[in-house]
Amino acid sequence: MTTTESIATKGRTPTRSEPSPLSPRSTPDLDAPALVADLRTTFNSGATKSIDWRKGQLKALQRMLVEREDDILSALASDLGKPNIEAFVTEIAFVLTEIAVALKNLDRWVRPEKVRIPATQLPGKGRIYRDPLGVVLVIGPWNYPVQLLLAPIVGAIAAGNCVVLKPSEVSPTVSATLAAIIPQYLDHSAVRVVEGAIPETTALLAQRWDHIFYTGHGSTGRIVMAAAAKNLTPVTLELGGKSPTYVDASANLTVAAKRIAWGKFLNAGQTCVAPDYVLVHRSVEAELLKKLQEAVTQMYGVNTQETPDFARIVDSRHFVRVSALLDGEGAGTPYFGGERDASDCFIAPTVLVGTDPESKVMQDEIFGPLLPVLAVDGVEEAIDFINNRDKPLALYVFAEDKRVTDRVLDGTSSGGACINGTLFQLVPPNLPFGGVGESGQGAYHGRSTFETFSHHKSVLKKTTRLDPPIAYPPYTERKKKILRRFI
Repeated sequence: MTTTESIATKGRTPTRSEPSPLSPRSTPDLDAPALVADLRTTFNSGATKSIDWRKGQLKALQRMLVEREDDILSALASDLGKPNIEAFVTEIAFVLTEIAVALKNLDRWVRPEKVRIPATQLPGKGRIYRDPLGVVLVIGPWNYPVQLLLAPIVGAIAAGNCVVLKPSEVSPTVSATLAAIIPQYLDHSAVRVVEGAIPETTALLAQRWDHIFYTGHGSTGRIVMAAAAKNLTPVTLELGGKSPTYVDASANLTVAAKRIAWGKFLNAGQTCVAPDYVLVHRSVEAELLKKLQEAVTQMYGVNTQETPDFARIVDSRHFVRVSALLDGEGAGTPYFGGERDASDCFIAPTVLVGTDPESKVMQDEIFGPLLPVLAVDGVEEAIDFINNRDKPLALYVFAEDKRVTDRVLDGTSSGGACINGTLFQLVPPNLPFGGVGESGQGAYHGRSTFETFSHHKSVLKKTTRLDPPIAYPPYTERKKKILRRFI
């Protein structure tokens, strides 16, 4: 281990009084135009188009995650208080799976795709080629600062691009750790890391890129999109929003409560697809609330602050933000939870009842361990409630009645959905992940990431052995009749 001993392996969650092993920093003397120019020179050399180069870089990234696991886990514990196993599964193992899928399928993905062409173009052959876009920018968030920065570059590298990575300054230890170790494994002429905050991000966004991939808040997503528009740069925006959960009267409430609690309180609620609020059929509201409390107690104990399995709010600014939502007008009252410790950036898993649908906690994305539970009279009221708000990144429905699940899926629009579970829809690499409307645009994971960073170049190959004169002027009456008939 090259930084410090992993705090997470000591069986407790770190407090904010413990110093970070690496300090936040900016990229000194960043010359963004020169950086992009250097990478464009590399790309134009054709080096990154080699399949051997792509596979070699993916294997190097794979090696980095394995060999530097302790460094990465230590950084995640320092910045977010992430438990060891939670950090490994949601950050490192997730990216390793993406790499394995890409390595297994890359030869097939890059193979030109045959397409049928109309009889009027025969003899000829139609093909779709996947060309790398060129030099791309990936801007990562702080909540899953390893997974959400590195998973996109798996597809970017697999597609043959040069990449600039901009980790979040809000998770400074992870940012510094990745900036230190990535150059030790990946080709520095093709993959660069730029640390920093708003000045560095602004400088990067002012450049001409071939694609920008941004994960984060919608307000910043608008800034990214506006900057990209100046150069007509395509963008992928992975945003968030208020992902609803509907619990029907037919649901298995014991399982529903456990899966909702797990999905909500993982990473202290700082997950873009976490259940943001619950709409429950009025007839089972009391039982669901009781089972939610039982589930949280089983997972985290009576005193959540003492368990090594519960993360922390990322910093004091976000602690104040989430606390303000909890204390805000119309937020309701805690059915359980509500305990806080500012010195530890700790907010206990909290379920709210009596919440006003128009309150701030129901308008803003919570991104913390607060879960409002609102009663509804049935599935139609739940659908109306969801449809009167922005389209969410994820939607969850718990019901044993297939007619209910079908009705919710048919009656709503969301980036993705999961029936009788939460977060699970992210795991299969063959399921594209992305938002719709306010929750984002574009998709990735598995082959979808490769496709996101590829240009689909259509190619028609004609033979010169046949060159019928009917296609060329002068157009006689006979030619006109034939063309009208067959074209």
